[in-house]
Amino acid sequence: MSSLGEQNIEKFIVIGDRVLIKPKTQAEKTKSGLYLPPGVAEKEKVYSGYIVKVGPGYPIPAIMEEEEPWKDKQENVKYVPLQAQEGDLAIYLQKGAYDIEFNKEKFVIVPHSALLMVIRDTGLFD
Repeated sequence: MSSLGEQNIEKFIVIGDRVLIKPKTQAEKTKSGLYLPPGVAEKEKVYSGYIVKVGPGYPIPAIMEEEEPWKDKQENVKYVPLQAQEGDLAIYLQKGAYDIEFNKEKFVIVPHSALLMVIRDTGLFD
């Protein structure tokens, strides 16, 4: 797990098809009341958490037009946007995720392909 210095999370820019997730706290005991040792929750395959930041998406290759010497050569990268949005509750696979620590809180960077489902409650912040 890498640790980041004192910065503002608003300055974070997620790259490509990745999302930054604040994991929900894992249950410390089972439904039947058995307490779980600390390593058990880490071994689970599926996690959930709230999406904090979303990358721009999958880049689309630039269409190369005929070379004209008088044309200004600007390459505007275009992206196919991701389904996930900030504030969604994500159900994701831990495999392929990268753990980071920011202001003593745990976050994970997950590729969009590791998301199994998102739950969007549009009225959550109204």
